[in-house]
Amino acid sequence: MNKSGGLGSLIRNFLFSIVNKEFLIFLFFLALSAIFWLQMTLNETYEKEYRIAVRLTGVPKNVVLTSDEYDTVKVTLKDKGLQLLYFNYAQNLPKISVSFSIYAQADGHGAVPAADIQKLVYQQLPASTKITSVKPERMEFFYNYGLHKKVPVRWMGNVVPESPCFISHVVYQPDSVDVYATRQRLDSITEVHTEPLNCTNFRDTLHIVSRTERIRGAKIVPNKLAISFITDILTEEQITDIPIRGIHLPKGKVLRTFPSKADVSFVAGVNLFRKLSKNDFSIVVDYNEISKNPSDKCPIHLKVFPSGISHAKLSVQMVDYLIEEETEDAEP
Repeated sequence: MNKSGGLGSLIRNFLFSIVNKEFLIFLFFLALSAIFWLQMTLNETYEKEYRIAVRLTGVPKNVVLTSDEYDTVKVTLKDKGLQLLYFNYAQNLPKISVSFSIYAQADGHGAVPAADIQKLVYQQLPASTKITSVKPERMEFFYNYGLHKKVPVRWMGNVVPESPCFISHVVYQPDSVDVYATRQRLDSITEVHTEPLNCTNFRDTLHIVSRTERIRGAKIVPNKLAISFITDILTEEQITDIPIRGIHLPKGKVLRTFPSKADVSFVAGVNLFRKLSKNDFSIVVDYNEISKNPSDKCPIHLKVFPSGISHAKLSVQMVDYLIEEETEDAEP
């Protein structure tokens, strides 16, 4: 048994050694062919687009750049695959600088032609690398000498709480920003919006930190703000026994209405309703209106009501009335 077992192990080892040897040979030729293929591939000529940083230098201290100090251009490079691979992974892309004084114009605007950018990039590229395109056709920048104005901030986008909640008011911190731009550009800017917001189905007060929108040729300070969307729950309520008073009455005339009071129903937030009283509302009869159209009844109007309520409606639209002469107390 020992002899047969030893013979079996010998046969298995012999077979495995042959298989292993053939497998290793296969791997060797596979790796060799992969190296040849990679070498041939990398030796081919390719084109690839890269983003190249452009920095504005020599900006005077009294100048405020209203565009970014740094910008990028898209440059398409043509070279062998090995060199482009080096650009990809060695982070050895050229970074170029352009002089403010050369390209700045008197109107607060400057432009660097693509041809000039191409020359600057070529100075930092290997001789074998060619540039086939530069985008955009020119790099623009804007500046002024500190001219600015303060404008309010407004949110923009889709911010909707879940029903029956609604946004009762919005708090901005800060609520206004300084905008630096040319005078003509400043005249056209009356407010600054946030980047588009998208928040839905929330119930409690929502706090968001947002950047301001980018405005071409303008610098916004600060460009980030905190926004709080204060929520409340809608409810239909009523304020009763609000006095009806006359307006535009001639001197010596007194208006009496029957009834002398009316109710107002409306829709408002629960928190707002808790702060309201009948003094926040004013119901009137206009003497000028009833004098032009005499009748047994006169219309009443809700002249004053608090902001933040909606669908305000009077309990009655017409009332009986009398116009009397005002009496003075007799002298003793």
